[in-house]
Amino acid sequence: MKLSVKLSLAVLVAFLFAAIFGEVQYRVARIRDVTPEYNRVDTSARYLPPSAEHWLGTDNLGRSVALRLVQGARIAFIVGVMTSLIAIPLGVVLGLLGGYFGGKTDSVVLWLCATVASMPGLLFILAISLVFGQGIPGIVMGVGLTTWVGVCRTIRAEVIKHRDRAYVQAAKVLGYSNFRIMFRHILPNVAHIILIQASIRFPSAVSTEVFISFLGIGIQGEPSWGVMINNARLRLWQGVWWEMASTTLCIFLLVLSFNHLADYLRDRLDPALRNER
Repeated sequence: MKLSVKLSLAVLVAFLFAAIFGEVQYRVARIRDVTPEYNRVDTSARYLPPSAEHWLGTDNLGRSVALRLVQGARIAFIVGVMTSLIAIPLGVVLGLLGGYFGGKTDSVVLWLCATVASMPGLLFILAISLVFGQGIPGIVMGVGLTTWVGVCRTIRAEVIKHRDRAYVQAAKVLGYSNFRIMFRHILPNVAHIILIQASIRFPSAVSTEVFISFLGIGIQGEPSWGVMINNARLRLWQGVWWEMASTTLCIFLLVLSFNHLADYLRDRLDPALRNER
């Protein structure tokens, strides 16, 4: 395993533990019905630079930037995981159906893909968020229901390659049902594609959430990284750089680590690349 991949895994594990810690902190505050520490206002500690007491400084309300970054990691992992659990199964099932059956079924799947892909993504996410409410549920549903198209097209193309292969024809001769052939025979042979797509979808969903929250139409009232960047940009002219710098660095490290991991998984799991080596 390359050193860059090991470093990427270490970074992802660190973010994961930060997200778990943030979730525990959030739940304990909710159970006790108190203001969580990362949202406590202390006007006497405004704009403090990084120090031993506040590792990453404080913001305009005296809140710890480090604790708010931890909550941002929690939100990022919730959005990344939940949207993947919506987009990937939906894309895989539709891709399997379209690629295996072809004909009218494939036409319907392609029509759905073209329809969703032709809609402005931001407006579609906004419309879904208005239905499910602003906050994490709305963002999860909005991003999840608009990012399955790429997964569907990739799985469909791979299934078309497999449906005429000898092991599928043998399964048909043995009298296996179409759904057994799809989910018990073809699906395991395209599982590497699903794993690679999951590693790609996660940082994409996080980036989308950050962008939407930055615009003020996503998660509000919680320290999402997008909200933190939106707030920090207004104070750069005052020399308060640490909130913007630390938030941007977290996003950069998380996305870069997932991109390295996705490249590694593609190199190790893609049969075509293995044959070339």
